[in-house]
Amino acid sequence: MMRVYRLLTFAVLTAGLMLIPARAAQTSVGDQDAQIKADVLRALNNKQFQDVTVSSENGVVTLSGTVALYADKQDAYNKTRRRKNVKAVDNEIEVAGSTVDDETLRVKLADKLAYDRVGYGTTPFNAFTLEVQNGVVTLGGVAYGYPDKGSALSLVAYYPGVKDVIDNIEVAPPSRMDDRIRIAALRAIYGARQLNRYFLNPAKPIRITVVNGTITLSGVVDSEGDRTVANLRANSVPGVFKVVNNLQVQQAAPKK
Repeated sequence: MMRVYRLLTFAVLTAGLMLIPARAAQTSVGDQDAQIKADVLRALNNKQFQDVTVSSENGVVTLSGTVALYADKQDAYNKTRRRKNVKAVDNEIEVAGSTVDDETLRVKLADKLAYDRVGYGTTPFNAFTLEVQNGVVTLGGVAYGYPDKGSALSLVAYYPGVKDVIDNIEVAPPSRMDDRIRIAALRAIYGARQLNRYFLNPAKPIRITVVNGTITLSGVVDSEGDRTVANLRANSVPGVFKVVNNLQVQQAAPKK
């Protein structure tokens, strides 16, 4: 009888010892999530994040609440994903700033983008497209380099009224041949007397993008004659594989 009692006691103690690591693990996970939450809250201890809430479960952080700008939503995500032990971030923050109707927002952003990076020498080589639907901005087109792409995305992200940004911008691949063609096309097109005026306003040049030897012209010109001359000049550049002429002719204002 005594032997049976000792065996039962040993079994109970062994089972208890087996449960201790599991409980400790559960406690450890809970403590880690609490630490992650505290760490993220410290990282977001700024005025723009005052209406943001944070939760963590098994290292997956959920951000919710509101911010004034889309850039703040992005910033909250970037600050959070860099915290220690964060495995993933579910960014459910809503942009609750000012509301701007889509057409007004599109016109304002197009004007801002036109003047972006002026002075860096790459403006004529960037051709961006812009669409706005329910405050969601879609950027496309071709950027000369990653700094140009990043600048365009940042400009849009910080603009009031933007609720979200979809990035469809392509970056032209590095190429010595394409760089030579860009410079040659720039000189050929703006070397024409009737086209030189488009270079005077740095925000409204004839856009010249080059990818793998193909020149694409975009922008708005005053006449069909200007469109034709630009096309002929681009085709005259040595080494060009093809010219895609997407230049549009400015419509004349209706007479009153």
